[in-house]
Amino acid sequence: MASAAFVFIVMRAAGATIGPVPGWDPNAFNDQRTLQIMTTAPDEGDHWSNLWLVVIDGQLYVRMGDRSFGRIQKNTTNPYLKVKVGDKEFDKVRWEPALDMKDKVAAAMADKYFMDILIRHESHPMTARLVAEPTPAPSAMSK
Repeated sequence: MASAAFVFIVMRAAGATIGPVPGWDPNAFNDQRTLQIMTTAPDEGDHWSNLWLVVIDGQLYVRMGDRSFGRIQKNTTNPYLKVKVGDKEFDKVRWEPALDMKDKVAAAMADKYFMDILIRHESHPMTARLVAEPTPAPSAMSK
């Protein structure tokens, strides 16, 4: 019985290091040039926006311009977005302001993207961290 409990604890710990959302691996996303976020506005419905991405210390960051941040502010599913990275899609990704990372994200963007030499001079009112959360499985009661 004790060995079964030990195996269960080890398996849970191993699963926790991989992450609670299958496929969500910011370090693997670092090779991607862009990701897409879907916002939903009451007056226009769903809208996909392309954003540059960087990964710093295993966390995924984006820098939003005026338009994308405006969409985020009107998003009816706040603080959650749908996100596409490469061939993966995630239904419940929380965006978190990361203003303390603004300079580090800007420097990482400059290193990764040649065109940042022009883009960095545009307004970027929000630097955000994106964190995937598990989507709850449908319960027997909701079927």
